[in-house]
Amino acid sequence: MTSPDVLIIGSGMGGGTMARALSGRGLRVLVLERGTHLPKEPQNQSPAAVFLENRYKTSEYWIDGHAGKPFKPGIHYWVGGNTKVYGAAFPRLRPQDFDDLEHEGGTAPGWPISYDDLEPYYALMEQWYWVHGEAGIDPTEGHRSTAFPFGPVPTDDYMLDLRSRLTANGLHPFSLPIGIDLQTGGNCQWCATCDAFPCRYDAKGDAEMCGINPAMAAGDVTLQTGTYVRRLVTDKSGRRVIGAEVERDGRVETITAGTVILSAGAVNSAALLLRSANDRWPTGLANSSDLVGRNYMVHNNAVLIAIDPKRENPTTFQKTMSINDFYFSGPNFAYPLGNLQPVGKVRVPMLKSEVPMAPGFVLGQMAKHSTDWWVMSEDLPDPNNRVRLAPGGGIQIDWKATNTVAHERFIEVSKEVFRDAGYRIQISRVMGIGTNSHQVGTMRFGDDPATSVLDPFCKAHDLENLYVVDASFFPSSTAVNPACTIGAQSIRVADHLLRTLGGQSATLNHPAAI
Repeated sequence: MTSPDVLIIGSGMGGGTMARALSGRGLRVLVLERGTHLPKEPQNQSPAAVFLENRYKTSEYWIDGHAGKPFKPGIHYWVGGNTKVYGAAFPRLRPQDFDDLEHEGGTAPGWPISYDDLEPYYALMEQWYWVHGEAGIDPTEGHRSTAFPFGPVPTDDYMLDLRSRLTANGLHPFSLPIGIDLQTGGNCQWCATCDAFPCRYDAKGDAEMCGINPAMAAGDVTLQTGTYVRRLVTDKSGRRVIGAEVERDGRVETITAGTVILSAGAVNSAALLLRSANDRWPTGLANSSDLVGRNYMVHNNAVLIAIDPKRENPTTFQKTMSINDFYFSGPNFAYPLGNLQPVGKVRVPMLKSEVPMAPGFVLGQMAKHSTDWWVMSEDLPDPNNRVRLAPGGGIQIDWKATNTVAHERFIEVSKEVFRDAGYRIQISRVMGIGTNSHQVGTMRFGDDPATSVLDPFCKAHDLENLYVVDASFFPSSTAVNPACTIGAQSIRVADHLLRTLGGQSATLNHPAAI
Protein backbone atom coordinates (compact mmCIF):
# COMPACT_ATOMS: atom_id res chain seq x y z
CA MET A 1 0.00 0.00 0.00
CA THR A 2 1.39 3.42 -0.94
CA SER A 3 0.66 6.46 1.22
CA PRO A 4 -2.05 5.09 3.51
CA ASP A 5 -4.42 7.39 5.34
CA VAL A 6 -3.18 5.96 8.64
CA LEU A 7 0.19 4.33 9.31
CA ILE A 8 0.40 2.25 12.51
CA ILE A 9 3.88 1.32 13.74
CA GLY A 10 3.64 -1.79 15.88
CA SER A 11 1.03 -4.55 16.13
CA GLY A 12 0.88 -5.09 19.89
CA MET A 13 -1.97 -4.18 22.21
CA GLY A 14 -2.04 -0.52 21.17
CA GLY A 15 -1.46 -0.94 17.44
CA GLY A 16 -3.42 -4.15 16.97
CA THR A 17 -6.47 -2.80 18.79
CA MET A 18 -6.22 0.49 16.89
CA ALA A 19 -6.18 -1.38 13.59
CA ARG A 20 -9.37 -3.19 14.49
CA ALA A 21 -11.10 -0.02 15.68
CA LEU A 22 -10.29 1.77 12.39
CA SER A 23 -10.97 -1.16 10.06
CA GLY A 24 -13.91 -1.13 7.68
CA ARG A 25 -14.40 2.61 8.14
CA GLY A 26 -13.26 3.88 4.75
CA LEU A 27 -9.69 4.67 5.80
CA ARG A 28 -6.70 2.92 4.27
CA VAL A 29 -4.61 1.60 7.16
CA LEU A 30 -1.13 0.11 6.97
CA VAL A 31 0.36 -1.67 10.00
CA LEU A 32 4.14 -2.10 10.16
CA GLU A 33 5.62 -4.83 12.33
CA ARG A 34 9.34 -5.47 12.70
CA GLY A 35 8.75 -9.16 13.48
CA THR A 36 6.89 -11.93 11.71
CA HIS A 37 4.13 -14.33 12.75
CA LEU A 38 5.15 -16.42 15.74
CA PRO A 39 5.23 -20.05 14.54
CA LYS A 40 2.87 -22.64 15.98
CA GLU A 41 5.16 -25.51 16.94
CA PRO A 42 5.76 -28.03 19.75
CA GLN A 43 8.27 -25.67 21.39
CA ASN A 44 5.38 -23.28 22.17
CA GLN A 45 4.60 -25.57 25.10
CA SER A 46 8.15 -26.39 26.16
CA PRO A 47 9.23 -24.69 29.42
CA ALA A 48 12.85 -25.36 28.49
CA ALA A 49 12.49 -23.72 25.07
CA VAL A 50 10.64 -20.72 26.48
CA PHE A 51 12.55 -20.10 29.72
CA LEU A 52 16.01 -21.60 29.23
CA GLU A 53 16.54 -21.13 25.50
CA ASN A 54 14.55 -17.84 25.36
CA ARG A 55 13.34 -19.09 22.00
CA TYR A 56 10.78 -16.33 21.46
CA LYS A 57 12.52 -13.34 23.05
CA THR A 58 14.45 -10.81 21.03
CA SER A 59 18.13 -11.56 20.58
CA GLU A 60 19.07 -7.94 21.15
CA TYR A 61 20.54 -6.54 24.36
CA TRP A 62 19.86 -3.22 26.02
CA ILE A 63 22.21 -1.36 28.34
CA ASP A 64 21.57 -0.94 32.05
CA GLY A 65 22.64 2.68 32.46
CA HIS A 66 23.37 2.38 36.17
CA ALA A 67 25.29 -0.89 36.05
CA GLY A 68 26.90 -0.11 32.70
CA LYS A 69 26.19 -3.66 31.54
CA PRO A 70 24.02 -5.22 28.84
CA PHE A 71 20.88 -7.11 29.75
CA LYS A 72 18.35 -9.11 27.76
CA PRO A 73 14.95 -7.40 27.93
CA GLY A 74 11.67 -9.27 28.17
CA ILE A 75 10.64 -8.14 24.69
CA HIS A 76 9.07 -10.20 21.93
CA TYR A 77 9.00 -8.95 18.33
CA TRP A 78 6.12 -10.80 16.69
CA VAL A 79 2.79 -9.90 15.15
CA GLY A 80 0.86 -9.18 18.33
CA GLY A 81 3.97 -7.99 20.17
CA ASN A 82 4.40 -8.97 23.80
CA THR A 83 0.78 -10.10 23.99
CA LYS A 84 1.82 -13.31 22.25
CA VAL A 85 3.33 -14.51 25.53
CA TYR A 86 1.51 -12.49 28.21
CA GLY A 87 -0.82 -13.91 30.84
CA ALA A 88 -3.91 -12.34 29.21
CA ALA A 89 -4.99 -10.70 32.48
CA PHE A 90 -7.48 -7.89 31.81
CA PRO A 91 -8.11 -5.92 34.99
CA ARG A 92 -9.36 -2.38 34.62
CA LEU A 93 -7.67 0.42 36.53
CA ARG A 94 -9.37 1.41 39.77
CA PRO A 95 -11.27 4.73 39.56
CA GLN A 96 -8.89 6.21 42.15
CA ASP A 97 -5.92 5.38 39.91
CA PHE A 98 -6.94 8.29 37.70
CA ASP A 99 -6.50 10.80 40.56
CA ASP A 100 -3.44 11.86 42.51
CA LEU A 101 -2.68 8.95 44.83
CA GLU A 102 -0.32 9.23 47.77
CA HIS A 103 2.18 6.41 48.29
CA GLU A 104 4.84 5.89 50.91
CA GLY A 105 7.43 6.72 48.26
CA GLY A 106 5.69 9.77 46.76
CA THR A 107 2.68 10.77 44.69
CA ALA A 108 1.30 8.92 41.69
CA PRO A 109 0.06 11.80 39.50
CA GLY A 110 -3.50 12.01 38.25
CA TRP A 111 -4.51 11.38 34.65
CA PRO A 112 -6.09 13.95 32.31
CA ILE A 113 -9.03 11.58 31.83
CA SER A 114 -11.24 9.71 34.29
CA TYR A 115 -12.43 6.17 34.74
CA ASP A 116 -15.76 7.26 33.27
CA ASP A 117 -14.02 8.37 30.08
CA LEU A 118 -12.63 4.86 29.56
CA GLU A 119 -15.44 2.74 31.02
CA PRO A 120 -17.39 2.07 27.79
CA TYR A 121 -14.14 1.29 25.99
CA TYR A 122 -13.13 -1.11 28.75
CA ALA A 123 -16.44 -2.86 28.11
CA LEU A 124 -15.66 -3.21 24.42
CA MET A 125 -12.15 -4.49 25.12
CA GLU A 126 -13.65 -7.25 27.24
CA GLN A 127 -15.91 -8.22 24.34
CA TRP A 128 -13.18 -8.18 21.72
CA TYR A 129 -10.58 -10.04 23.79
CA TRP A 130 -12.78 -12.91 25.09
CA VAL A 131 -12.53 -11.76 28.69
CA HIS A 132 -13.94 -14.08 31.37
CA GLY A 133 -14.70 -12.60 34.75
CA GLU A 134 -17.17 -11.96 37.54
CA ALA A 135 -18.13 -8.55 38.90
CA GLY A 136 -19.15 -7.58 42.41
CA ILE A 137 -16.51 -9.33 44.54
CA ASP A 138 -13.40 -7.15 44.17
CA PRO A 139 -13.81 -4.43 46.82
CA THR A 140 -11.88 -1.90 44.72
CA GLU A 141 -13.57 -2.31 41.33
CA GLY A 142 -15.28 0.58 39.54
CA HIS A 143 -18.81 0.66 38.19
CA ARG A 144 -19.62 -1.25 35.02
CA SER A 145 -22.04 -0.48 32.20
CA THR A 146 -22.12 -4.12 31.08
CA ALA A 147 -21.50 -7.54 32.55
CA PHE A 148 -18.43 -9.53 31.57
CA PRO A 149 -19.10 -11.17 28.21
CA PHE A 150 -18.16 -14.57 29.67
CA GLY A 151 -18.33 -16.04 33.16
CA PRO A 152 -15.22 -16.58 35.27
CA VAL A 153 -12.51 -18.99 34.23
CA PRO A 154 -13.19 -22.35 35.95
CA THR A 155 -11.27 -23.04 39.14
CA ASP A 156 -10.09 -26.53 40.10
CA ASP A 157 -10.47 -28.09 43.54
CA TYR A 158 -7.02 -27.07 44.79
CA MET A 159 -7.49 -23.40 43.91
CA LEU A 160 -11.08 -23.47 45.20
CA ASP A 161 -9.76 -24.72 48.52
CA LEU A 162 -7.13 -21.97 48.59
CA ARG A 163 -9.77 -19.38 47.77
CA SER A 164 -11.90 -20.66 50.65
CA ARG A 165 -8.96 -20.42 53.03
CA LEU A 166 -8.23 -16.86 51.98
CA THR A 167 -11.89 -15.89 52.33
CA ALA A 168 -12.08 -17.48 55.77
CA ASN A 169 -9.14 -15.29 56.78
CA GLY A 170 -11.09 -12.14 55.89
CA LEU A 171 -9.79 -11.51 52.37
CA HIS A 172 -11.83 -10.99 49.19
CA PRO A 173 -10.26 -13.09 46.43
CA PHE A 174 -12.07 -12.52 43.16
CA SER A 175 -11.99 -14.05 39.70
CA LEU A 176 -9.13 -12.49 37.76
CA PRO A 177 -10.40 -11.27 34.36
CA ILE A 178 -8.68 -13.47 31.77
CA GLY A 179 -8.86 -13.25 27.97
CA ILE A 180 -8.89 -16.76 26.51
CA ASP A 181 -11.07 -18.50 23.92
CA LEU A 182 -12.80 -20.73 26.44
CA GLN A 183 -16.39 -20.17 25.39
CA THR A 184 -18.46 -22.96 23.83
CA GLY A 185 -16.75 -24.02 20.62
CA GLY A 186 -13.62 -22.04 21.47
CA ASN A 187 -10.05 -23.10 20.74
CA CYS A 188 -8.77 -23.27 24.33
CA GLN A 189 -7.35 -26.72 25.21
CA TRP A 190 -7.03 -25.92 28.94
CA CYS A 191 -3.32 -26.62 28.94
CA ALA A 192 -0.69 -25.81 31.57
CA THR A 193 1.33 -23.57 29.26
CA CYS A 194 -0.61 -20.32 28.94
CA ASP A 195 0.93 -17.56 31.06
CA ALA A 196 4.33 -16.58 29.57
CA PHE A 197 4.00 -19.12 26.74
CA PRO A 198 2.86 -18.66 23.13
CA CYS A 199 -0.50 -20.31 22.50
CA ARG A 200 -0.20 -23.16 20.02
CA TYR A 201 -3.98 -23.23 19.56
CA ASP A 202 -4.70 -19.55 18.80
CA ALA A 203 -6.79 -19.45 21.98
CA LYS A 204 -5.13 -16.56 23.83
CA GLY A 205 -6.83 -13.18 23.60
CA ASP A 206 -3.81 -11.44 22.14
CA ALA A 207 -3.43 -8.52 19.76
CA GLU A 208 -2.97 -10.75 16.72
CA MET A 209 -6.03 -12.93 17.33
CA CYS A 210 -8.33 -10.16 18.59
CA GLY A 211 -6.85 -7.08 16.91
CA ILE A 212 -4.92 -7.64 13.69
CA ASN A 213 -6.81 -10.65 12.33
CA PRO A 214 -10.32 -9.15 12.74
CA ALA A 215 -9.00 -5.85 11.33
CA MET A 216 -7.73 -7.48 8.16
CA ALA A 217 -10.94 -9.49 7.80
CA ALA A 218 -13.01 -6.29 8.02
CA GLY A 219 -11.09 -4.67 5.16
CA ASP A 220 -8.94 -1.62 4.39
CA VAL A 221 -6.13 -2.85 6.71
CA THR A 222 -2.82 -4.18 5.40
CA LEU A 223 -0.11 -5.76 7.54
CA GLN A 224 3.55 -5.54 6.50
CA THR A 225 5.92 -7.68 8.57
CA GLY A 226 9.71 -7.75 8.77
CA THR A 227 9.79 -3.96 8.65
CA TYR A 228 12.01 -2.01 11.03
CA VAL A 229 11.27 1.72 11.34
CA ARG A 230 14.54 3.62 11.53
CA ARG A 231 13.16 7.12 11.98
CA LEU A 232 10.21 9.39 11.31
CA VAL A 233 10.54 12.17 8.73
CA THR A 234 8.84 15.57 9.07
CA ASP A 235 8.12 18.37 6.63
CA LYS A 236 10.32 21.47 6.67
CA SER A 237 8.28 23.12 9.39
CA GLY A 238 8.76 20.14 11.68
CA ARG A 239 5.07 20.23 12.50
CA ARG A 240 3.90 17.26 10.43
CA VAL A 241 5.24 13.76 10.01
CA ILE A 242 5.29 12.99 6.31
CA GLY A 243 6.62 9.46 6.49
CA ALA A 244 8.61 6.70 8.10
CA GLU A 245 12.03 5.64 6.93
CA VAL A 246 12.02 1.84 7.10
CA GLU A 247 14.37 -1.05 6.49
CA ARG A 248 13.00 -4.23 4.95
CA ASP A 249 14.85 -7.10 3.30
CA GLY A 250 18.03 -5.05 3.35
CA ARG A 251 16.44 -2.11 1.52
CA VAL A 252 15.71 1.33 2.94
CA GLU A 253 12.64 3.24 1.79
CA THR A 254 10.26 5.91 3.04
CA ILE A 255 6.56 5.19 3.50
CA THR A 256 4.42 8.32 3.48
CA ALA A 257 1.13 8.64 5.35
CA GLY A 258 -1.51 11.16 6.31
CA THR A 259 -1.58 10.25 10.01
CA VAL A 260 1.04 8.28 11.94
CA ILE A 261 0.26 6.22 15.05
CA LEU A 262 3.28 5.03 17.00
CA SER A 263 2.60 1.84 18.97
CA ALA A 264 6.00 0.21 19.34
CA GLY A 265 5.94 -0.04 23.14
CA ALA A 266 7.00 2.43 25.81
CA VAL A 267 10.72 1.88 25.23
CA ASN A 268 10.87 1.47 21.46
CA SER A 269 8.41 4.29 20.77
CA ALA A 270 10.52 6.67 22.84
CA ALA A 271 13.72 5.43 21.19
CA LEU A 272 12.23 5.97 17.73
CA LEU A 273 11.36 9.59 18.50
CA LEU A 274 14.84 10.14 19.91
CA ARG A 275 16.34 8.65 16.73
CA SER A 276 14.15 10.99 14.68
CA ALA A 277 15.89 14.16 15.88
CA ASN A 278 16.30 16.80 13.18
CA ASP A 279 17.15 20.49 12.87
CA ARG A 280 13.71 21.49 14.20
CA TRP A 281 13.80 18.94 17.01
CA PRO A 282 17.48 18.47 17.90
CA THR A 283 16.78 16.50 21.10
CA GLY A 284 14.19 14.21 19.56
CA LEU A 285 10.91 14.48 17.74
CA ALA A 286 7.99 15.87 19.78
CA ASN A 287 10.40 16.64 22.61
CA SER A 288 9.92 20.33 23.39
CA SER A 289 9.08 19.30 26.97
CA ASP A 290 12.28 17.22 27.29
CA LEU A 291 10.05 14.39 28.52
CA VAL A 292 10.38 11.89 25.66
CA GLY A 293 11.85 8.79 27.28
CA ARG A 294 11.54 10.10 30.84
CA ASN A 295 9.41 8.73 33.69
CA TYR A 296 9.97 5.14 32.61
CA MET A 297 8.12 2.75 34.94
CA VAL A 298 7.85 -1.06 35.04
CA HIS A 299 6.09 -1.97 38.32
CA ASN A 300 7.84 -3.34 41.35
CA ASN A 301 7.46 -7.08 40.83
CA ALA A 302 8.31 -10.11 42.89
CA VAL A 303 7.45 -13.77 42.52
CA LEU A 304 6.31 -15.52 45.70
CA ILE A 305 6.39 -19.30 45.91
CA ALA A 306 4.39 -20.59 48.89
CA ILE A 307 5.03 -24.25 49.73
CA ASP A 308 3.00 -26.76 51.72
CA PRO A 309 5.23 -29.86 51.99
CA LYS A 310 2.24 -32.02 52.92
CA ARG A 311 0.13 -31.25 49.85
CA GLU A 312 0.83 -31.45 46.13
CA ASN A 313 -0.63 -28.87 43.79
CA PRO A 314 -2.05 -30.61 40.69
CA THR A 315 -3.45 -27.38 39.21
CA THR A 316 -3.34 -27.04 35.44
CA PHE A 317 -4.52 -23.44 35.10
CA GLN A 318 -3.51 -21.54 38.23
CA LYS A 319 -4.18 -17.96 37.13
CA THR A 320 -7.83 -17.81 38.18
CA MET A 321 -8.10 -15.29 41.01
CA SER A 322 -6.61 -12.11 42.41
CA ILE A 323 -6.49 -10.14 45.68
CA ASN A 324 -6.87 -6.37 45.93
CA ASP A 325 -7.47 -6.09 49.68
CA PHE A 326 -4.14 -4.29 50.03
CA TYR A 327 -4.44 -2.12 46.93
CA PHE A 328 -4.97 1.16 48.80
CA SER A 329 -3.55 0.34 52.22
CA GLY A 330 -2.05 -2.51 54.17
CA PRO A 331 -2.17 -3.87 57.71
CA ASN A 332 -0.84 -1.08 59.93
CA PHE A 333 0.27 0.73 56.78
CA ALA A 334 -1.60 3.80 55.56
CA TYR A 335 -0.30 3.67 51.98
CA PRO A 336 -1.07 1.46 48.96
CA LEU A 337 0.67 -1.89 48.70
CA GLY A 338 -0.60 -3.37 45.44
CA ASN A 339 -2.13 -6.34 43.63
CA LEU A 340 -1.58 -10.04 44.26
CA GLN A 341 -2.33 -12.60 41.52
CA PRO A 342 -1.12 -16.08 40.56
CA VAL A 343 1.35 -16.74 37.80
CA GLY A 344 1.12 -19.80 35.58
CA LYS A 345 2.02 -22.95 37.52
CA VAL A 346 5.79 -23.07 37.75
CA ARG A 347 7.79 -25.92 36.23
CA VAL A 348 11.39 -26.91 36.87
CA PRO A 349 12.86 -25.11 33.81
CA MET A 350 11.19 -21.87 34.93
CA LEU A 351 12.86 -22.15 38.33
CA LYS A 352 16.12 -23.25 36.74
CA SER A 353 16.22 -20.07 34.68
CA GLU A 354 16.31 -18.06 37.90
CA VAL A 355 18.49 -20.34 40.07
CA PRO A 356 20.58 -22.34 37.58
CA MET A 357 22.84 -23.90 40.24
CA ALA A 358 20.00 -25.45 42.25
CA PRO A 359 19.55 -29.24 41.91
CA GLY A 360 16.71 -30.27 39.66
CA PHE A 361 15.27 -32.67 42.27
CA VAL A 362 14.95 -29.87 44.83
CA LEU A 363 13.32 -27.57 42.30
CA GLY A 364 10.95 -30.35 41.28
CA GLN A 365 9.79 -30.85 44.86
CA MET A 366 9.29 -27.11 45.23
CA ALA A 367 7.20 -26.89 42.08
CA LYS A 368 5.13 -29.95 43.02
CA HIS A 369 4.11 -28.55 46.41
CA SER A 370 3.82 -24.82 45.69
CA THR A 371 1.33 -22.19 44.74
CA ASP A 372 2.98 -19.37 42.81
CA TRP A 373 2.04 -15.70 42.91
CA TRP A 374 3.01 -12.33 41.48
CA VAL A 375 3.39 -9.50 44.00
CA MET A 376 2.96 -6.20 42.16
CA SER A 377 3.35 -2.68 43.57
CA GLU A 378 3.35 0.71 41.89
CA ASP A 379 6.58 2.09 40.48
CA LEU A 380 6.35 5.87 40.70
CA PRO A 381 7.41 8.25 37.91
CA ASP A 382 10.87 9.75 38.16
CA PRO A 383 12.24 11.90 35.31
CA ASN A 384 15.68 10.39 35.90
CA ASN A 385 14.31 6.94 35.09
CA ARG A 386 14.47 7.12 31.35
CA VAL A 387 15.12 5.66 27.90
CA ARG A 388 18.23 6.91 26.11
CA LEU A 389 20.05 6.10 22.91
CA ALA A 390 23.19 4.16 23.73
CA PRO A 391 26.43 4.76 21.84
CA GLY A 392 26.15 2.99 18.51
CA GLY A 393 22.39 3.46 18.34
CA GLY A 394 21.17 0.84 20.81
CA ILE A 395 18.87 1.38 23.77
CA GLN A 396 19.95 2.34 27.26
CA ILE A 397 17.63 2.16 30.27
CA ASP A 398 18.40 4.29 33.32
CA TRP A 399 16.13 2.84 36.00
CA LYS A 400 16.15 2.65 39.75
CA ALA A 401 13.06 1.24 41.41
CA THR A 402 10.92 3.66 43.40
CA ASN A 403 8.41 3.07 46.21
CA THR A 404 10.48 0.12 47.37
CA VAL A 405 9.57 0.40 51.06
CA ALA A 406 5.93 -0.31 50.19
CA HIS A 407 6.89 -3.18 47.92
CA GLU A 408 9.08 -4.83 50.55
CA ARG A 409 6.22 -4.42 53.01
CA PHE A 410 3.83 -6.00 50.51
CA ILE A 411 6.09 -9.03 50.05
CA GLU A 412 6.07 -9.59 53.80
CA VAL A 413 2.29 -9.11 54.00
CA SER A 414 1.84 -11.59 51.13
CA LYS A 415 4.01 -14.16 52.89
CA GLU A 416 1.82 -13.76 55.97
CA VAL A 417 -1.29 -14.27 53.82
CA PHE A 418 -0.07 -17.67 52.68
CA ARG A 419 1.37 -18.60 56.05
CA ASP A 420 -2.09 -18.03 57.51
CA ALA A 421 -3.54 -20.18 54.71
CA GLY A 422 -1.39 -23.15 55.70
CA TYR A 423 1.81 -22.72 53.66
CA ARG A 424 4.78 -23.10 56.01
CA ILE A 425 7.48 -22.10 53.53
CA GLN A 426 7.62 -18.89 51.46
CA ILE A 427 10.32 -18.03 48.94
CA SER A 428 10.35 -14.65 47.21
CA ARG A 429 12.46 -13.11 44.51
CA VAL A 430 12.34 -9.46 43.45
CA MET A 431 12.46 -9.00 39.68
CA GLY A 432 15.03 -6.69 38.11
CA ILE A 433 15.47 -4.45 35.12
CA GLY A 434 14.95 -7.27 32.61
CA THR A 435 11.38 -7.94 33.77
CA ASN A 436 9.89 -5.12 31.75
CA SER A 437 6.74 -6.55 30.23
CA HIS A 438 4.72 -3.83 32.03
CA GLN A 439 6.84 -0.94 30.75
CA VAL A 440 4.89 2.34 30.77
CA GLY A 441 5.17 6.08 30.99
CA THR A 442 7.87 7.36 28.66
CA MET A 443 5.58 9.92 26.93
CA ARG A 444 2.94 10.83 29.46
CA PHE A 445 -0.27 12.46 28.27
CA GLY A 446 -1.75 15.62 29.76
CA ASP A 447 -3.22 19.03 29.06
CA ASP A 448 -0.05 21.11 29.43
CA PRO A 449 2.61 20.82 26.68
CA ALA A 450 5.24 21.90 29.19
CA THR A 451 4.63 18.91 31.45
CA SER A 452 3.50 16.24 29.00
CA VAL A 453 4.35 14.91 25.54
CA LEU A 454 0.85 13.93 24.40
CA ASP A 455 -2.60 15.45 24.73
CA PRO A 456 -5.52 13.50 26.28
CA PHE A 457 -6.17 11.81 22.91
CA CYS A 458 -2.49 10.79 22.66
CA LYS A 459 -1.62 13.28 19.91
CA ALA A 460 1.86 14.75 20.27
CA HIS A 461 1.54 18.37 21.41
CA ASP A 462 4.32 19.39 19.01
CA LEU A 463 3.01 17.76 15.84
CA GLU A 464 -0.24 17.89 13.93
CA ASN A 465 -0.56 14.26 12.87
CA LEU A 466 1.48 12.07 15.24
CA TYR A 467 -0.20 9.93 17.89
CA VAL A 468 1.46 7.58 20.37
CA VAL A 469 -0.91 4.81 21.43
CA ASP A 470 0.78 2.26 23.64
CA ALA A 471 1.72 2.26 27.32
CA SER A 472 3.93 5.31 26.76
CA PHE A 473 1.02 7.61 27.63
CA PHE A 474 0.59 6.40 31.24
CA PRO A 475 1.33 9.20 33.77
CA SER A 476 1.48 6.54 36.52
CA SER A 477 2.02 2.80 36.46
CA THR A 478 -0.79 1.89 38.91
CA ALA A 479 -0.53 -1.65 40.30
CA VAL A 480 -2.47 -3.78 37.83
CA ASN A 481 -1.69 -5.20 34.40
CA PRO A 482 -1.80 -2.42 31.76
CA ALA A 483 -3.15 -4.35 28.74
CA CYS A 484 -6.86 -3.58 29.08
CA THR A 485 -6.18 0.13 29.65
CA ILE A 486 -3.86 0.37 26.63
CA GLY A 487 -6.55 -1.20 24.45
CA ALA A 488 -9.39 0.89 25.87
CA GLN A 489 -7.51 4.12 25.23
CA SER A 490 -6.65 2.87 21.75
CA ILE A 491 -10.35 2.48 20.90
CA ARG A 492 -11.07 5.88 22.46
CA VAL A 493 -8.39 7.47 20.28
CA ALA A 494 -9.79 5.64 17.24
CA ASP A 495 -13.20 7.13 17.99
CA HIS A 496 -11.58 10.57 18.05
CA LEU A 497 -9.64 9.92 14.84
CA LEU A 498 -12.71 8.77 12.96
CA ARG A 499 -14.42 12.04 13.82
CA THR A 500 -11.27 14.00 12.91
CA LEU A 501 -10.40 12.19 9.68
CA GLY A 502 -13.94 11.72 8.44
CA GLY A 503 -14.09 7.98 7.95
CA GLN A 504 -17.43 6.28 7.36
CA SER A 505 -19.68 6.49 10.43
CA ALA A 506 -17.32 9.22 11.55
CA THR A 507 -18.23 8.89 15.21
CA LEU A 508 -18.59 5.72 17.18
CA ASN A 509 -20.97 7.42 19.60
CA HIS A 510 -21.07 4.40 21.89
CA PRO A 511 -18.17 2.05 21.17
CA ALA A 512 -20.37 -1.02 21.35
CA ALA A 513 -21.62 0.09 17.92
CA ILE A 514 -18.30 -0.93 16.32
